[in-house]
Amino acid sequence: MRFSKSLVFLLLLSSFVQSQNSPSVEKSQFKINVLLPGLVFEYGLNNKNTLFSEISAGYGYTNNSLGENWTIYPYVQEQFRHYYNLEKRAAKGKVTSYNSGGFIAMAAYYNFRSITTHDSYESSHSSVTIAPVWGFQRTYKHKFNLDLNLGAGYVFSKEDYGFSPVVNFTLGWVIGK
Repeated sequence: MRFSKSLVFLLLLSSFVQSQNSPSVEKSQFKINVLLPGLVFEYGLNNKNTLFSEISAGYGYTNNSLGENWTIYPYVQEQFRHYYNLEKRAAKGKVTSYNSGGFIAMAAYYNFRSITTHDSYESSHSSVTIAPVWGFQRTYKHKFNLDLNLGAGYVFSKEDYGFSPVVNFTLGWVIGK
């Protein structure tokens, strides 16, 4: 009986020490996007999961019988991210700081009505998109940050609904720390 208690204690101690040495996501970080002007806050929920919040501007293009139209629309994005390869990257000597790693996420986007659409070209309403995505994030020298995620989403709007590809690519800088 005494042997099994000692074994349980050693197993718990080794898992604690291992969890202390394994790479972990940042507790919190702010980023500025320059490609799609906006701000991002990523909050670490535990060692591998974050809540990613972004407010930004998106761009769109339509070409129909009425002509060409470029649109600019503000949007809010929320993602629950799970970083799955931090240990593997660290074992290979690759950077894991500033959440540099691969992730899977459940994303929700709220696109506000376009601020540049002229109703004679196209009526543009706000929309919500829900999508599972896969992506990666890398932070390089001088805190230069690249973030790409892709997925298939379902879009809901006042005038339409259906499946749509989801692509989010940002360039910017981590600020702070």
